[in-house]
Amino acid sequence: MENPLHTLGYKIFNASLQDDAATPEDVSKLSRRGFMLLAASLSSCAAADPLPQVPRAAAPVKTTANPGYRTPSVQGAVPRNPDMDLNSNFSKNSGITFSRVLVSGNHIAITFDDGPHPQNTPRLLDMLRARNIKATFYVIGRSVELYPQVVRRTVAEGHEIGNHSHTHRLLSKLGDDELRQEMARCRDAVGRAAGVQPRTMRPPYGGLLQRQRELVHAEYGYPTILWSCDPLDWKRPGASVVSSRILAGTSAGGIVLAHDLHAQTVDAMPAAFDGLLRRGFKFVTVSQLLAMKTDTATAQAAVTPS
Repeated sequence: MENPLHTLGYKIFNASLQDDAATPEDVSKLSRRGFMLLAASLSSCAAADPLPQVPRAAAPVKTTANPGYRTPSVQGAVPRNPDMDLNSNFSKNSGITFSRVLVSGNHIAITFDDGPHPQNTPRLLDMLRARNIKATFYVIGRSVELYPQVVRRTVAEGHEIGNHSHTHRLLSKLGDDELRQEMARCRDAVGRAAGVQPRTMRPPYGGLLQRQRELVHAEYGYPTILWSCDPLDWKRPGASVVSSRILAGTSAGGIVLAHDLHAQTVDAMPAAFDGLLRRGFKFVTVSQLLAMKTDTATAQAAVTPS
């Protein structure tokens, strides 16, 4: 309990300093009186009960990881991409290089580079299947040889496979024979793994000279596919940043770049998929998007849907 003299001494001492009406003589007297009472109250502290001992903090409790835990779904049913019976036979004369395609609807293609990955790609396939989305995977040949079962599942679920070279080298620095080897070895690896042939290619880092693009198009039939939306997910800025950049940068006829090599990118996909579907976009493969190519006079989708 607080000592009453202690409180009184402080009150008198403070009053003596703050009373504007007091004379200098009064202030001096009150100050001395306050000081005497304050000293008395402080001396009484010696007789006060000792402070209680503070108990020691308990040792931290160690917990072990629960590998069986799964984050519960908080969104309920997810939006679904519509069923579409679309042609994927694009004309070889439609063009050599594409970063987007002029179309007459709100169709987009989402693409994933640098796979297959043994954990990330199957998790991504689950997300795509839940939403009836068909994507295009630009695979690396040597990774296809390591994980052929992932490529087989990808193809079996209706996705498209594209050629992303065999070793992910900067193709613009290679001679023609090395370029052919990169294309052919990746193509053959996909054929052995899943019995299909890539129909388009994407150069690693987007690096391919115009002369090389013409060579690849003439000899392999591959148009070079770049992108209109790059969320820079390879820098690993966080899942929410990746999804927000995709939502902000996607428009009709667009080609979205992402990488299933990175767990953060896969983490970002539910929000990106659902946000785009709710805005009225329809997902198609790159070949389907190319087959829809129209001209400026007939295009109806110049504005991103709300």
